[in-house]
Amino acid sequence: MHDKFAPLLTQALSEPGIVSAAYGRFHRFSIGNQILAAIQLQERDLPMAPIASFLRWKELGRSVTKGQKALSLWMPITVKRRDSESDDGSMEENSRLLTLFRLAPRWFSLDQTEGEDYVEAIESPQWNAGVALAELGISQEPFELMDGNVQGYAVKRRIAVSPIAEYPHKTRFHEMAHVVLGHTEEGDCHDAATIPRSIQEVEAEGVAFLLCSILEMPGRDESRGYIQSWLDGDVLPEKSAQRIFSASQKILVAGKAADEASVLQ
Repeated sequence: MHDKFAPLLTQALSEPGIVSAAYGRFHRFSIGNQILAAIQLQERDLPMAPIASFLRWKELGRSVTKGQKALSLWMPITVKRRDSESDDGSMEENSRLLTLFRLAPRWFSLDQTEGEDYVEAIESPQWNAGVALAELGISQEPFELMDGNVQGYAVKRRIAVSPIAEYPHKTRFHEMAHVVLGHTEEGDCHDAATIPRSIQEVEAEGVAFLLCSILEMPGRDESRGYIQSWLDGDVLPEKSAQRIFSASQKILVAGKAADEASVLQ
């Protein structure tokens, strides 16, 4: 199941705690690879421990135990695609670069190695809303709607969160995701918390779920319920899953705060 992003996200939604645990141990990797590494270790009954390549463990004075199977993570590769037809319909060869992902079996857990003692600190997540909004070019404005069912909204590159939203941080993630995902480029996006929405809502709430999970903030159960109610038994589209991971990574990186006093504000 690990050759696709959609099944990976589905498993993360069904297993509380795996996202935050994966971030703490594998924070140097992308969110998708963090979860992928955690699931593979879980399947092999191995603890959540540091991972590195064969050569990196050798540099650290450790060697991979004979017979151990490598963990696979997604690696980006750039390929050249050739198009034989131009925009005007004439036969003309053009080429463009595409970034694809493939699974590469290159990593081993600490528990798959032996040698010199090695300890790596677990990373505590740090994130600042003001820093993230500024970095992403998004402004948060006062909430102006009178509808009590609306938790928040996004308009172009502006967002607003209702002062009576049950989980304002989750709503802010959701609305930021709408902007980062490009949902607001052609129109406004208003969110009614009790009404199932389009695939845009699933994508935005998927981002909110991942970020709340990484930062160990409340609202994750509500996110799962919201996503599942809209999907209504359907399978999450693979392209949407890829977009969810990508947008989550952008928002998380944008909000990394240097000053711990301002974290999670």
